[in-house]
Amino acid sequence: MSSRLLRSLLASPGPTVAVTIASDHLAAVQLGWSKKSWPAVTAYARTTLEDGVVTPSVNGENIDDPDRVGRALREVLGRLPRRPTRVALVLPDSTAKVSLVRFDKVPARKADLDQLIRWQVHKAAPFRIEEAQVAYTAGARTPDGKQEYVVVLIRRDVVEQYEQVCTAAGAHAGCVDLASLNLINAALATSTAEDEESSDWLLVHVAPEYSTMAIVRGPHLIFCRNRLVEGGGNLVDLVHQTAMYYEDRLGGTGFSRAVLAGHSAIGSTEFGHDGVRRTLEERLQTAVEPLGDRLASRFARSTGIDVELFDVLAAPIGILLRDRHAH
Repeated sequence: MSSRLLRSLLASPGPTVAVTIASDHLAAVQLGWSKKSWPAVTAYARTTLEDGVVTPSVNGENIDDPDRVGRALREVLGRLPRRPTRVALVLPDSTAKVSLVRFDKVPARKADLDQLIRWQVHKAAPFRIEEAQVAYTAGARTPDGKQEYVVVLIRRDVVEQYEQVCTAAGAHAGCVDLASLNLINAALATSTAEDEESSDWLLVHVAPEYSTMAIVRGPHLIFCRNRLVEGGGNLVDLVHQTAMYYEDRLGGTGFSRAVLAGHSAIGSTEFGHDGVRRTLEERLQTAVEPLGDRLASRFARSTGIDVELFDVLAAPIGILLRDRHAH
């Protein structure tokens, strides 16, 4: 299954424990694998964070006191059966910029491709490209033969702030990636045969400070837009705009399904969780399924985890499933 999932954008995978650092919480999850069955959640822990302790953004200071947040993470990791020394780390989408670029011809040498991608994205970068950690993975090939790439730009010092939290907690962040990319991985990992036959689907990810819309065609990300929660507009408006762009610019003929992530943040919107789901189903004319429900159905052997908690753990579960699970 690993060939279907979005590959690592910032490092190689490997840990069995993943950590997410968000603006309102820290969470850790551990998966256990057997050769013949779906992996099991063997441990998890989380804690809430006070407002302002973590302020995810593409520029500036995200964590003013890494040692303080590190102590909170150390306490979370200490509740696992064995304290990990190496973890996969999931960052909020609002810490980075995701772009999709395409080329008529792909250079044969990796160094030339690196340089071409940097040149292509530098004008749209919200910071100096020299300050950026740039990572990319091959995406879809267009009908006219162009190759698309999914490119992530993030300031090196921003990554270092989150890595310092892990270091302060006694763990090395061996793999770093973004939340929505691994929500996609979790959705792909829990897909059914019927899902796999479908073409296009939409991820709606809502966090306290941002919303992300992502469109997946087969195994490939073909659209990704992150918007900060600011005055004007709401989640339903953003979904509507995304659906119109999909139809007008991406040749969309309708989503086979939509996957909804961010249970607590969605619940605080003007419509509430159930209201948002019903409203999106009416607008999209397709089923909208909470990602927590999908995970709960596949991890039925795990105990003590409700759908809302699975939603919190979805992105770190996704980064662990990305290259480890196989059909």
